[in-house]
Amino acid sequence: MPENTAILLLGSNIQPRGNIQKCIRLLEDKVQIVDVSSVWKTKAVGSEGPDFLNAALKINTPLLREELKSKVLSEVENQLGRKRTEDKYAPRTIDVDIIIFNKKILDENFWKCVFIALPASELEP
Repeated sequence: MPENTAILLLGSNIQPRGNIQKCIRLLEDKVQIVDVSSVWKTKAVGSEGPDFLNAALKINTPLLREELKSKVLSEVENQLGRKRTEDKYAPRTIDVDIIIFNKKILDENFWKCVFIALPASELEP
């Protein structure tokens, strides 16, 4: 099965250090983690909520992008107590997004958002 490479962005502002570490441990059982960025502290965007910690992971997986999101990332978010609400800026235990898949940048805000660009640029300079 062909390998796909992805850069994932992890973010948390509810017990962020512990939740990011737990997320990485859960992902290790489901994908091959190639590299991990530093953890970056950033202000919450769009709300007065607590600061976020963000990190990026470079992974290899045989899964297609949609399968990775639905079968792995959403499951990990749920395991860590992610609650989805109408408020897209609400505090969260963990948020895991695919920002690059097979060298293609998926998030149009990639270079505009420091919380995305800094961790990801450590793994894909």
